[in-house]
Formats: sequence, structure tokens, C-alpha cells
Amino acid sequence: MTVRAYVALGSNLGDPLATVQAAFSALRTLPDTVLVAASSLYRSAPVGLRNQPDFINAVAALDTRLAAEALLEELFAIEARFGRRRDFHHAPRTLDLDLLLYGGETRATPRLTLPHPRMHERAFVLLPLLDLAPDIAIPGHGPARALAEACREQKLAKLAIMDSVPDHRRVHS
Repeated sequence: MTVRAYVALGSNLGDPLATVQAAFSALRTLPDTVLVAASSLYRSAPVGLRNQPDFINAVAALDTRLAAEALLEELFAIEARFGRRRDFHHAPRTLDLDLLLYGGETRATPRLTLPHPRMHERAFVLLPLLDLAPDIAIPGHGPARALAEACREQKLAKLAIMDSVPDHRRVHS
């Protein structure tokens, strides 16, 4: 069975723009998974630890046959290839890949929480997600459009449309 999953991408170390673009390429290589669409790129201020560079953020839509845990492991492997370290909470990072949604599944285990536990509070996740799925609802939280409106004080700058992704289009869920 194929499941639509959404993954947030973020980077603020090195060349974050090039890193996020390269991460989209890495997502294309996931087993039993197709990169369906990529959002525009956004620049956002860091959350939590403020004395660090701005982030480049985006969201990918994937159709996958991988189980949620297997997909998460593949995302961690990509982060590791990009030099991701987990020194402390909200640390700067070369690449952050967060599994936001896996179909309509909800769960909370020590390893994986779906939907991602803070996605409904973060404009840097919601706005790129809305690029791909303008009518999507976040299980347990409601329509992403309304959630994004509640985050409007969080400033984001839209940078570019990912035209390097084949079949770039809006994805409706």
C-alpha cells in the first residue's frame, strides 16, 4: 500500500540553500518511495536558540510503501550523510528532516510522533505544506490554513519555487 507522507526540510549551517536542494535529490533515492512534489523555499528565523543563522525550510510530498518507522530511519540516514549532529535541543544543523504526516496516521511512541508534535505551531512548516496541499488538515488540530493564520506573526520570506523537481505541481490530499 502506498501512503502520502510529508517531510519538512531545514538547514542553517554551511550553504543551507544548496543543502536543502541536495536533500530533495537525496529524497528521490529513497527505496519504495517517489518524491511527488517540493514546496517553495522559505527563509525563517531560528526557533528556541536565537543566536544562530536563519534557516532555509521546505516541505516534500512523498508517496511511499515504507512503514513510517522505516521512512524515519531513512530520513535519519540522509541527515547523517549531510553531517547532522544532535548536540543539543534547537542546535544549528546542516540538515533537519522531520516526518510531519504519514497518511492520516496518529501515534505517539518514544521514537515517532505523528503528526509531528509542533508542526501546527510553526509557520515555517505550515506555509510550505500549504504550497503542496492547500486543503490539508492536521489530524487533531484542524485545517492547516487556519493554523497558518494563527502563526502569521512568525515572519517567513518565500525564496523560490523548486523547478528542479520533476512534475512539480500542487498536491491535494
